[in-house]
Parts: sequence; C-alpha cells; structure tokens
Amino acid sequence: MRKFLVTGGTVFVSRFVANYFAQKGDVVYVLNRGSKPQIPNVTLIEGDRNNLGDKLKGYEFDAVLDITAYTREHVENLVNALGKFGDYIMVSSSAVYPETNPQPFTEDQTCGPNSIWGIYGTNKLAAEEYLRKAVPNAYILRPPYLYGPMQSVYREPFVFECAEAGRKFYIPNGGNMKMQFFHVEDLCRFIEILLEKHPAEHIYNVGNPDAVTISDWVKLCYDAAGAELKTISMKGHPQRAFFCFHDYDYYLDVTRQTMLMPDVKPLAEGLKESYEWFRQNRDAVMRRPYMEYIDTKI
Repeated sequence: MRKFLVTGGTVFVSRFVANYFAQKGDVVYVLNRGSKPQIPNVTLIEGDRNNLGDKLKGYEFDAVLDITAYTREHVENLVNALGKFGDYIMVSSSAVYPETNPQPFTEDQTCGPNSIWGIYGTNKLAAEEYLRKAVPNAYILRPPYLYGPMQSVYREPFVFECAEAGRKFYIPNGGNMKMQFFHVEDLCRFIEILLEKHPAEHIYNVGNPDAVTISDWVKLCYDAAGAELKTISMKGHPQRAFFCFHDYDYYLDVTRQTMLMPDVKPLAEGLKESYEWFRQNRDAVMRRPYMEYIDTKI
C-alpha cells in the first residue's frame, strides 16, 4: 500500500483527491487545521502548514500531493517540515500564464502576471519556482477550471439552482466566451499516471482537450438538471455581478497530458455527476449573490 500526504482534505479538490486515493486502498494522511469534518478512512495530521515544527519529521510518505499551495511560503514551509518522502506533486494553476500570451497556452511559454487573476497567479508562480529549485523532480499541474462532485464553489451549483427554479439564464455578451474544464477524477487519474510512469516532463497543463462556449456550458448544466434552457443575452452589467466566471476567454494546450492519458470524462457526463452530488449536498456550497443582483439590478 502506498502512503500519501494530501494537503487540505476538507474542501472540493483536496477532499476529492484524499477520498479518491483512500477508496483505492492507499494510506492517506490529510494535513489541515481540523476545523471541518474529515472524510472517512483518512488519518488527520492536525496543523497549520506554515507552522508545523517537527510534526511531520517522523512520517515517511511515498508521495506528497500538495493541493493547497497558494504561495511560495506555503511550499517552502511544507518542504522544510517534511521528513522522508518520494514524489511531490503540486496542483498549480493556468493563472500563471499572462493573458497576453498566444493561445492555447503551452507549458513552454513564459509565465508572469495575469491581469485577470492578479496576485493569485503571481503567488502560484512563485510557489512553482521555489518547488522546482527545492525539489527538482517534483511535478507541477496547471489546470483550467476544475469541476465535479464535491464542488463547493458557486459555479455549476449556481446554474443548477437557476435550472431547478425554472429561471431564464442571463448569458454574458452573447455567450461566445470560451472556457476549459477538467474533472477532478481525471485529475486524480493523471496523478496516478505520474506516480506510476515518472515521465521526463515535470510541468503539465491538464484539462479537457476542447474548450466550450458559455452558452454550451450553461446548456449542459441545464440538461444535467433536467431543465429546459431559455436565455437572455446580457450586456452593460459587470459580468462577475451576475455570472460565475470572469470575462476571460482562454484555453490550454494539453498535448503533453493527452500523450499519457488520451481519454477524459465527457463534460456532459461529468456535469451529471456534479448535479447528483449537488442534490445531496446543497449545504456544502458557498453561495454568491448572483440571483439577488439579477432580481434587483437587471
């Protein structure tokens, strides 16, 4: 049995990753503050990753799956606190690519500030840069928008609730903006491939090969909820006031990923899984006032 350390383990991606490998029969330790309910079949190491002292020195891990690194300090403090470990895989972000780069973004492009993501992207890049120096064999994954069961961010759940209520959906600027997604189970499958094959490349864009428009994505969400979609094209209002994504049209080249993992979960199938989880876990979602804005400002 493999022994993994998963940072986080209580919310969306880190929770799904911990649960995925625990269900595979691996020994999974989760590192978090213990302030939220833990999933079954994992062992909690309670602590703040920035103040661990010798808490991890007595453990030996086959892999560290760092899902919650957002700054250089997050990585530096964790690496310095670890005892013996094998692989290190960090989930970074496509926010490290400047929006002025040619698209699709490739792993070989120059990284730097992105005006959409601001400090989030530059902090992720600083975390990557430290990790590459401190742990040269580490793997870095750069996803677009992650989705799937355990989604607590008010993206798919927002559209699902609109669909359930029979609301017309306000589509920003004609609905042609393109977005790219990646299912959290596919993220886990790709992590498994890295651990098994140890490929020569150490930075990977990960995502579905095809981008989708806002209109197509909303339609798939309504379909998943079994509702008929009627839309209203909206202009003249701040997009983030009434819609769950930034006004940012982008996509990644995932050729490196596809060479190792040719098949990914179809978006329609993944959204149906997301909806079924949402129906049973409504209270896990962190809502934003999109509907209130629509009802009072539009």
